[in-house]
Amino acid sequence: MILRHLILQSLPSNLLSLLLLLSFTGLVTAEDFDCHVATGGLKWDLTPLEGSHTVFRERESPPTTMLDELTFNLCKDLQPMSNVPEDDQCSSGTRACLRKTNKKTSDSDRVIAVIPVASTSVLEPAYAQLDTPKGLSLTFHGPQYPSSGNPQSIIFSLFCVDDADPKADPTFVSYENGIVNVDWSTPSACGLSGDEPSQPPSQEDGDTPADEGDGKGDEKLAKRGSGLGFFFLVLLLAFATYFGLGAYYNYSTYGARGVDLIPHRDFWREVPYMLQDVVSHLCSTVRPQRSTRGGYIAV
Repeated sequence: MILRHLILQSLPSNLLSLLLLLSFTGLVTAEDFDCHVATGGLKWDLTPLEGSHTVFRERESPPTTMLDELTFNLCKDLQPMSNVPEDDQCSSGTRACLRKTNKKTSDSDRVIAVIPVASTSVLEPAYAQLDTPKGLSLTFHGPQYPSSGNPQSIIFSLFCVDDADPKADPTFVSYENGIVNVDWSTPSACGLSGDEPSQPPSQEDGDTPADEGDGKGDEKLAKRGSGLGFFFLVLLLAFATYFGLGAYYNYSTYGARGVDLIPHRDFWREVPYMLQDVVSHLCSTVRPQRSTRGGYIAV
């Protein structure tokens, strides 16, 4: 506590804010949504819903018909569509894509809008437990569309239906003001308490069960390790930037040379003494407890 207090007083507030911001950003970036959700004391395993799903809705606009095609994958990014021009599909890194196609009997179909309603770069998954009916609300976010328009998002209302067909398709409910609403009745939306076994993972997309030794536990540990490494890398880069910019400022402003280039040199000189004081304080706190034994005090 003493060391923390001294550091907070010695470092400039703007530099401390920069370090905290960079550290927090690293933690958020390293976090990955893996279709396992825990909230309200319940857990959901959504891996049985993994894979690409496409739902449609038609809207009459005589003399044409507007076809909305929504393609999404809860757990992974969408794969590029084959035999479809690049301009007529969402770019890589998209989790949910909405395509609007104008149809007219006498003319060929024309894609008039391609909207990335959920992108991994800004996914920011949010979820909440549903009470009536029971289930889970899952929200993914996307970029603005167009560039000066509304931020996009998609809300999945997953309803708990034990006897529903696991392969039943979701329902495209609406798209208004940049928000897509999808309803989905599925057994996977039935939350489990912490002591109940989760559902077996999906067999789609070439995935294998976890009990066959496919190393998924090792992959999760590797993801955690890579996230921790990324955090320390960001922290190291922040300190390197701090020392580099501080040295340049001292050189260009004061013409400093050698050790005088170190920013806040006096503070860093005091760090070893501050650590020594902390260690001495801890030792003095612990030592009296060891000096009394059996009611006798050493003279």
